[in-house]
Amino acid sequence: MRRLLLLLLLAALPARSDSAGEFDYYVLALSWSPSWCAAEGDARGADQCDPRHDHGFILHGLWPQYESGYPEYCRSSLRDPSRRQTGAMEDIMGSGGLAWHQWKKHGRCSGLDGPDYLALSREAYTRVTRPPILRKVAEELTLRPAVIEAAFLEANPEMTANGITVTCRDRRIQEVRICLSRDLTPRGCGADVIRDCSQPARLPPIR
Repeated sequence: MRRLLLLLLLAALPARSDSAGEFDYYVLALSWSPSWCAAEGDARGADQCDPRHDHGFILHGLWPQYESGYPEYCRSSLRDPSRRQTGAMEDIMGSGGLAWHQWKKHGRCSGLDGPDYLALSREAYTRVTRPPILRKVAEELTLRPAVIEAAFLEANPEMTANGITVTCRDRRIQEVRICLSRDLTPRGCGADVIRDCSQPARLPPIR
């Protein structure tokens, strides 16, 4: 009986509805393209992985965040970006398809329209200095993620250690995630974001 009562009470709770423009800060996610290519992209024949692009850290997305958790797939009546506009993000995102996906999942939650969200994403990306030393990776390295974090902190003195985190996947360096205020100034991350991987991981070389 108690179990049935609990189920009825839970069913009566309103479903969470994320509202566009209601969030606390952004996470700028920078993906190490060679890791994605080694894990998935090469098998797909992704153009992003062609050596002519010379990709290192590329923009995965600019994600609205709550102090705990994040909104996604918000309803918005604001205009979507055009195919030409998402395609124009390929130079920093690897593909126009990723730009469109990021708009649908995260951008609509920003309260901006599509073109403005993509412009803000590009601005956030260009404000962060990617460590020049990582452009010189010519062979696969195994290193602690803290080394990547330290390189970003040295290249971006305005950042602090609690405002940046390094993630890993399949024992490879996956992403650097940087927390930014709504006006794109560095700030500390929420407790659910600041989860560094701690074990040594592989860093595939730029092709």
